[in-house]
Amino acid sequence: MDFYTYQYPAIATKVNVSHFHGKNGVDEYHLTVQPDRYDDFETQLNRLSQAYQNVLQTLGLDMQTVILRRFFCSDLFNQAPALEKMPFSNPQNPDEPCAVSWICQPPEPTAKIALWAYHIKDANEKLTKRQEGHSLTLERAGLSHIWTTGSTSWDSVSCYEQTKGILKKYDKLLKEKKLSLADNLIRTWFFIQNIDADYQGLVRARRELFAEYGLTPDTHFIASTGVEGSHPDINVKVSMDAYSISGVLREQVQFLKAPDHISAPYIYGVTFERGTSVAYRDRKHIIISGTASIDHQGEILYPGNLLGQIDRTVENIEVLLHQSGATLNDMGMIIVYVRDPADFCTVRQQMQRHFGDAPVQVVWARVCRPGWLVEIEGIAITSESNLQFPEF
Repeated sequence: MDFYTYQYPAIATKVNVSHFHGKNGVDEYHLTVQPDRYDDFETQLNRLSQAYQNVLQTLGLDMQTVILRRFFCSDLFNQAPALEKMPFSNPQNPDEPCAVSWICQPPEPTAKIALWAYHIKDANEKLTKRQEGHSLTLERAGLSHIWTTGSTSWDSVSCYEQTKGILKKYDKLLKEKKLSLADNLIRTWFFIQNIDADYQGLVRARRELFAEYGLTPDTHFIASTGVEGSHPDINVKVSMDAYSISGVLREQVQFLKAPDHISAPYIYGVTFERGTSVAYRDRKHIIISGTASIDHQGEILYPGNLLGQIDRTVENIEVLLHQSGATLNDMGMIIVYVRDPADFCTVRQQMQRHFGDAPVQVVWARVCRPGWLVEIEGIAITSESNLQFPEF
């Protein structure tokens, strides 16, 4: 994994990039783009777009290589009209088929907006992509990679019923493609408008629906993050982004567990996997769910101690990565959710110490237990040689 940092002083924007070069000639890039000088939202959005285009040109990428763009916004209700005006940030009209995600999770000051972008470049052929509403499908080597963003349900005013509606709608989408939650869903993000009040509604709805669809402690769950985040429609209590793979073999997928160090979530009634890896012929993707300062019994460690919680969280991630043969140096993208925005500076400094110049996005978002001061998720990529598996 290679890491690059690009500063654009003229437009007051910084870009961090990770680059993985595969043996099969397929390169993967994760980029974080963030303004670092105060301006109004539209000015920052324009500068972010300019810096993004500049770095793509430097890296030899074009818009045909884009897979996902997630925009972290400080006041999404008021900022949505400006996002809709620009093709690269409009989920319904991207400049190239792309999964576009919006979430109200304010980035570090002085930014009103930040971007995480994921690109794939194949030296041998152009990507085969198609857009279907809020879903992007990437066809590669007999597999279909499906990224879906902004799933909502207006069936009820409760987080519990909205979560059920989202999962049922997504299950229907998969069934139409002859897929299932149990066999094909790899990763979810749940964004809850008021997590302190509504998280248990999401937990209960997901547990009940998963049991109905055959996801239990005796089978497996799904890698996931459940964290505070708002939709532009204030009536939406919860929304979901998701990633599924059609054609994936069961032998390709490993669910990461380290019960002597970090408890399985189902011990305290929450149904998700700590992490999931998907192996391909020349690489492995290791997806780390939202992770916090927790021990093997499910108890919070270092209550009230920000640095202690960051270090224990990173240690938990390192232990999970080790189950799949990866290290912290293989992390290509990290998102840090911070409960108290006054902690941004300390969190950024500590993450720099652990991850150097890797793309790290820090946002203000309360996490599922009030005692957790931070939560961290990420994606790692390692080189592999698995001749029995499909190419990526």
